[in-house]
Parts: sequence; C-alpha cells; structure tokens
Amino acid sequence: MSEKLSSLKSIRKYCLWCCCETVTEVKLCPKKDCALYPYRLGKSGRVSKMTEEQRKAMSERMRKLKSL
Repeated sequence: MSEKLSSLKSIRKYCLWCCCETVTEVKLCPKKDCALYPYRLGKSGRVSKMTEEQRKAMSERMRKLKSL
C-alpha cells in the first residue's frame, strides 16, 4: 500500500525527480516560470502571486504526481 503524500511533499518529490534526485539542483533550479518553483523546497510558497495559468499547470502536475 502506498502512502499518500501531502501536496508539498508531492511537489518536493516531483522537483527532485526533475533535477535527477539532486537536492542542490532543486535549490539552484533555473526554471523560475515553473508553477511549482515557489514550493520546490517543500515549504509553502506565495500562492497569491501565481497567475491562473500557473495554478492550472500546478494542479495538472499534482494530478499526475498523485497517480504515480
């Protein structure tokens, strides 16, 4: 049985995957236009500053992550 991850942990897991499982690369991530960028370190970001497009993109990524 797989454990359900919180949203922030799911984002962190995705960011680690995207950066080849390298914590340093996640911290240095150059993709500042990524909807998950503010949350990449597993901490709460600034949701209010996200555009509607970024929110939708993040929502889609979260759906894909949860299905893994």
